[in-house]
Amino acid sequence: MNNQNASREIPFKALSGYLMLLPWFLSLGLAVLLFAAASGHGVSKDEQLAAVLTGFVLLVCFVLLSIGFFIVEPNMGRALILFGRYRGTVRSSGFWWTNPFTVKRRISLRAHNLNGKTLKVNDLLGNPIEIAAVVVWQIRDTAQALFDVEQFEHFVEVQGEAAVRCVAAKHPYDDGQASEVSTTLRGSADAVAEELAVELRQRLAIAGIEVQEARLSHLAYAPEIAAAMLQRQQAGAIIAARAKIVEGAVSMVEMALADLSKKNIVHLDDERKAALVGNLLVVLCGQQAPSPVVNAGSPHS
Repeated sequence: MNNQNASREIPFKALSGYLMLLPWFLSLGLAVLLFAAASGHGVSKDEQLAAVLTGFVLLVCFVLLSIGFFIVEPNMGRALILFGRYRGTVRSSGFWWTNPFTVKRRISLRAHNLNGKTLKVNDLLGNPIEIAAVVVWQIRDTAQALFDVEQFEHFVEVQGEAAVRCVAAKHPYDDGQASEVSTTLRGSADAVAEELAVELRQRLAIAGIEVQEARLSHLAYAPEIAAAMLQRQQAGAIIAARAKIVEGAVSMVEMALADLSKKNIVHLDDERKAALVGNLLVVLCGQQAPSPVVNAGSPHS
């Protein structure tokens, strides 16, 4: 994007509309009086013509003065354009008056919400995902918003979608999928939101728009791979759980052997220790409750 011919907002101080009410009322009152005098008796034709012409001129002045009035609401602005030339922007709320031939374009300075559409994109690994974002933005420079881009609201929407696609393509969806990237779309929400905001600020700078906040509002795998990815996540959870169980079981077996040896309850050779370890691991790591078997023979049978 080229910013060489970027416009710049110019503060404009318009005349108070209340001050211009006096000539506005005077022009209307004098016009009415002159028309009434022209229709009276005992007035010559020349005087009638002069009164009518003067009244007509005053009436035209009244209409022109009426066109020059405008109101600026709080957190709103009016960009003034006179014969194709930008004169400035009135940001102060109130009742104002300016040249009646000036075009007064109304523009909102309030914060806007962009609730982005759900997009189907590919993450860093090429997995199709569904993603959407919410962006809070505000006009910083009215001249750039009006004159440097076509329909700045549509511009924000298009650039918002482009920024979301760009950020999504730089990160994997979930943890453990790409070793070269530490952040993920699902697990690094704050980092991804900050990166999205920076990307949007760069893209919307040409339009004089300030991005206050950007955050993902929707994130999911695309329907065609959602079931497979769910199975993958379930398998990962099961593996992690079994690893934790085995780790705990090994600690318990080690503690049991140490207590048996310390208290001299029973003396076991290496073969008996191996059998005991195997039985304990089966009991501790099994998913079902163990069924005890009573040995009625000798201790070594």
